[in-house]
Amino acid sequence: MSTRILLVVTNVDHYDAGPSHPTGLWLSELTHAYDIFAERGFEQTIVSPAGGKSPLEPRSLKFPYDDKSAKAWHDDPARMALLENTANPEQIDSADYDAIYFTGGHAVMFDFPGSEGLQRITREIFERGGVVGAVCHGYCGLLDTTLSDGSYLVAGRNITGFSWREEVLARVDKLVPYNVEERMKERGANYSKALLPFVSNAVVDGRLVTGQNPGSAKETATKVAALL
Repeated sequence: MSTRILLVVTNVDHYDAGPSHPTGLWLSELTHAYDIFAERGFEQTIVSPAGGKSPLEPRSLKFPYDDKSAKAWHDDPARMALLENTANPEQIDSADYDAIYFTGGHAVMFDFPGSEGLQRITREIFERGGVVGAVCHGYCGLLDTTLSDGSYLVAGRNITGFSWREEVLARVDKLVPYNVEERMKERGANYSKALLPFVSNAVVDGRLVTGQNPGSAKETATKVAALL
């Protein structure tokens, strides 16, 4: 039986500040992982908190992020169709999957943490011995996930993710709804970041793999694949 992995994307298309501040899925964070998993023959399913359409972050479609992988996806109607009709968590049986992988984009800050369906799937995969991965803002999806004993999944574990310094440099620190780096520390996570912003950085702690930023997508997915 082939390895099966669940890729998580957002449904949100703008910041709370309003439609004049669009956001969405950071495309390359999905495509880099998808390419790496596909090369290894993994079966992949895309899920979102509400199911249905996953909009794209406009900034992810510009240089330097619109690389060969992202462009190939964006130019392929069949691939784009996968983002028009994503699965709903209620349709997912976690027993069918060996791993779950959270993609990013600032949009996920709004709809990943509150998804009890995603929390359930993550907990069940992790407690059954599966792998949990997240890149960039994707780690927002782990903020409120607890294990069966009530403890936070991230408590006492080494993780990384988009840093507050990177939020400031990206000029969105006034738009984001919270400081996820701080919230992770409040949950008891051992958060760390690279010395330089926006460079590739991935942290592995057992079966938990996290990447810091868009530039970490390939490294993070490669480390998840290695565990699988």
